[in-house]
Amino acid sequence: MSNERKSTLRNVMSLAWQFVKRNGLSLSEALTIAWRNVKLRAAMSSRIVRFYFRKVDGTIREAYGTLAERLTPATAGTSTRRTNDTVQTYFDTEKQEWRCFKKANLYALN
Repeated sequence: MSNERKSTLRNVMSLAWQFVKRNGLSLSEALTIAWRNVKLRAAMSSRIVRFYFRKVDGTIREAYGTLAERLTPATAGTSTRRTNDTVQTYFDTEKQEWRCFKKANLYALN
């Protein structure tokens, strides 16, 4: 098995266990959402992706986002803030701003 594949599987299982521990999901649900998150991040690294997530108030939001460097504005400076591993940041191409959502709330992607 290649190192890249092992790394991907490790990331999926780590994320799934995080969902089980923090959100009380079953392992089956957690694995499904973890795979969605990994696929979303891979797709956003190269293009604009339409995806859906559940907001804090319970409504479903449709978003168009990307992480591709050629499609995002340059970020200057270094941040002293710690990274939060429970949220996914993305560049919202409709609002032209950086946004985030809870990884456990990812609903679907197209």
